[in-house]
Amino acid sequence: MIQHIIWDWNGTLIDDVPACVKSLNDMLRKYGRKPVTCAQYRAKFGFPVQDYYVRLGFDFSRDNWKQVAVEFHDAYRVHSKAVRLRRGARKTLEHLQRMGINMSILSASETSILERMVGDRGIRKHFSGLYGLGDLFARSKLEAGHRLLAAVKTDPTLILLVGDTVHDCEVAAGLRCRCVLIRGGHQTEARLRQTGCDVLPDVKSLLRYVART
Repeated sequence: MIQHIIWDWNGTLIDDVPACVKSLNDMLRKYGRKPVTCAQYRAKFGFPVQDYYVRLGFDFSRDNWKQVAVEFHDAYRVHSKAVRLRRGARKTLEHLQRMGINMSILSASETSILERMVGDRGIRKHFSGLYGLGDLFARSKLEAGHRLLAAVKTDPTLILLVGDTVHDCEVAAGLRCRCVLIRGGHQTEARLRQTGCDVLPDVKSLLRYVART
């Protein structure tokens, strides 16, 4: 039985792809580059995020990566205010908690941003801990994941990581825990299926998945 669920935040519990695309396009226009659609974003987005910006045409021998990251988050702070949880997320969290499954969040977001966004949506009570990064650069969640494992003290084989990107699968492998991916987040379903992880159609499908695992 699954004893602990590690949730990704962006794109998994919160439906923030449109807000990310709007923020990114603000940046692209500012730097004289062509904006992207949500479909184009999902087809190429990945971690570390700096590499994704390079694929969009940024040259960080000239462009200041730290400045770009700060400017993106300034735009995201505005565009993400009205962003809601993904459909079924709140009820799914409530049901899992009633089942006695402990939960935490592991995110590539900077920790204070993560804490604010989770708190603003009234779901902090469902999680034993929130684990973000110490900066805005979204390199990898693996180090934070190891801190999470040390805190929860649960056999990794009894932990399920739920995410929406290839990187979530990579992190789960690094932590030696199980992984399931949910489509409709920051990457295309085709890219998710290439990982070999199970791919669910939506958040509420996780309840059936956990029940049969």
